[in-house]
Amino acid sequence: MHRFVIACLTLAAAACAGAAPAPVFLPRPVQVTPAKGSFEVGPATRGAVDDAQDPELRRIAEAWAAPLRNATGWALPVEPGPCAKNAICARVSGTGDAEGYRLGIGGDSVVVAGADHAGVFYGFQTLSQTFPPLLHGDAPIRLAGLDVTDAPRFPYRGMHLDVGRHFFGPDFVKRYIDQLAHYKINRFHWHLTEDQGWRIEIKRYPRLTEVGAWRAETMVEKNFDPFVGDGTRYGGFYTQDEIRDIVAYARERYVTIVPEIEMPGHSLAALASYPELACTPGPFEVGTQWGVFEDIYCPREETFEFLENVLTEVMELFPGQYIHIGGDEAPKARWDASDVAQEVMRREGLADAHELQSWFVQRIERFLNEHGRRLIGWDEILEGGLAPNATVMSWRGTEGGIEAARQGHDVVMTPTSHLYFDFYQGDAEHEPLAIGGYLPLERVYSFEPVPSQLTTDEARHILGAQGNLWTEYIPSEEHAEYMAFPRALALSEVTWSSAASRDFLDFARRLPWHLQRLDAQGVRYRIPDVVGLAGDRLTLDKKVDVSLEAPADGTIRYTLDGTEPTPASPAYQRPLEVDVEREPVTVAARIVLRDGRAGPVRRATFSRATVRPAALVDAVLEAGLRVDLFRGAFRRVADLERRGQSPVRTEPTEAVVLPEWATDEEFGLRFRGYLDVPGDGVYSFRLTSDDGAVLRFAGTTILDHDGLHGASSKEGQVALARGLHPFEVLYFQAGGGKTLHLEWAAPEGAFTAVDAATVLRIR
Repeated sequence: MHRFVIACLTLAAAACAGAAPAPVFLPRPVQVTPAKGSFEVGPATRGAVDDAQDPELRRIAEAWAAPLRNATGWALPVEPGPCAKNAICARVSGTGDAEGYRLGIGGDSVVVAGADHAGVFYGFQTLSQTFPPLLHGDAPIRLAGLDVTDAPRFPYRGMHLDVGRHFFGPDFVKRYIDQLAHYKINRFHWHLTEDQGWRIEIKRYPRLTEVGAWRAETMVEKNFDPFVGDGTRYGGFYTQDEIRDIVAYARERYVTIVPEIEMPGHSLAALASYPELACTPGPFEVGTQWGVFEDIYCPREETFEFLENVLTEVMELFPGQYIHIGGDEAPKARWDASDVAQEVMRREGLADAHELQSWFVQRIERFLNEHGRRLIGWDEILEGGLAPNATVMSWRGTEGGIEAARQGHDVVMTPTSHLYFDFYQGDAEHEPLAIGGYLPLERVYSFEPVPSQLTTDEARHILGAQGNLWTEYIPSEEHAEYMAFPRALALSEVTWSSAASRDFLDFARRLPWHLQRLDAQGVRYRIPDVVGLAGDRLTLDKKVDVSLEAPADGTIRYTLDGTEPTPASPAYQRPLEVDVEREPVTVAARIVLRDGRAGPVRRATFSRATVRPAALVDAVLEAGLRVDLFRGAFRRVADLERRGQSPVRTEPTEAVVLPEWATDEEFGLRFRGYLDVPGDGVYSFRLTSDDGAVLRFAGTTILDHDGLHGASSKEGQVALARGLHPFEVLYFQAGGGKTLHLEWAAPEGAFTAVDAATVLRIR
């Protein structure tokens, strides 16, 4: 008896005798209805396509059947013809939403009917999820009767891979695309150029790969000052033939590749190859450490000739609609000091270097539009005025996306707060080195791509969302997969399924089936955390029940003293009754898989709380808060308070969010108001910021999210009595991205914004 692992071609997996527990589909379909009967897949089963004149339909069906045929030895012929008994049938119905499909599993046949070819492909991906990933022998496989109706919520469902900081070969890129395709992610954003490496062959400019694809060494960990390098030459690039092969591979899986050629910043590798493209004479070398460099493309005619020639070859290789030009993190110091740049500004009537960047981007956009393509870039392309037809990727929070949508531009949401997969997934002490931040699986799954601030018409400009995998601290294929999965699976459901259908606990219960599939394909994913210990909890009771879930196929091992669970620790079987009357109790838990691998430890402390009394306010109140603006360079919240300076501006505001008038690179804010609490209970708060922020009630710190960091969140709880409670939020912005918002949740409730509906200020 042989044990087969089905390759991830279209992930048509064979199975043990028996089918998947239904429904375990991921992403969750629009509708799944049990049907009478079942269907047995066996040696006599065949494939049928109903249009002999449709070679693409036959290719999709054949690609699905081939791995199953190879694993079982069954004939599984795929032929034109009607859907007869004992057949798996494919057809294009031509009706329904784009990329949508219907899957029917009945007693006589299986029918996959797509609104278009992409829909047929996705219908087969859903069918494949009814098969476990391993086959023992060639026993027939019985599929339970089902009717599935499905279509995506968003047209853009993306994942990104940075190959500029670390290079990943063609075989890994194909493997990555395989996983995206199976989970209905249809855009692969390929970040091909960076300060630290140029990864795409350009025939007209051979030095881009002779010089720009190689750096002298790579920095070790985070040794910026003083710099410590590994002393080893590093690099690599894709030939144009390799790129054509990968593009064709992706196209067969209905994945469109969005190539990124960075400009005007993050261009040091190109300047090292062709120093005449800079505003200063150089010489330059390919970056050996991470960060943002002052030297960028100079806006002279020779530069635009170079970029247009590069983009011409890029467009010949990538047939998709979008060309990504980056546009982020472009320092203006070299332009400010350049006679060339200043002359362009005078000639074009540009007020400052931000408008010069906008002019630069708009010129590139015109070139792309003339060749039938569309420009997409990071949200910095909004600065100085957005190019007329450009699409914005909103990464510094969602504010840039909101602004672009209100201007009538299409948007892909990809904020650091929810979709930067280079962030830590757990306690940094127990995780591989990462760039910073904290982004657990639950946080990814909680993301809503359409901001509530948008009108219905504005919301139509939200094309979808994308997860980003930047690789400064991800040097290997194993590490890349560890950071991407299973967070990419959460993203697949965020971008495909309706917001109303999403439930993290349900997702966690379906996830083990899919992690088994990743195991079978050798994907090195991160074992998820135990669900139920998302953070410390307060209670007003003497005892608390702690319910845990294992979103992986294993056993939960736990302790009640905070020590690290081992395989010998008690196995979780039912909710834990934790006595907190006398002292807090710390529960620690982890998943131990059947093969002995142990997941990360998650801890939460459970404490009995004392309710904070409401304040007696002898003043006239009205809806909203007040916000104070402070000028200065702050690096901690304490800096803002220590200086004792008076605010330069005080305004009413409706919520704890960044005011539109707070546009400086460095400033501080203080929000003050009274929270109107509807009843006694334990209330949860979530503070999201980039950079530091602190939440206090009556002078006591409840959430400390201080320091320099990217957009990320902290959660905490406080027991409050019914009535008014004075609170304040202190925030500072130290440059780069800026984000701030505060949410709260009543006991057993969902998080909502802290805004004028729930807070009051002194009139």
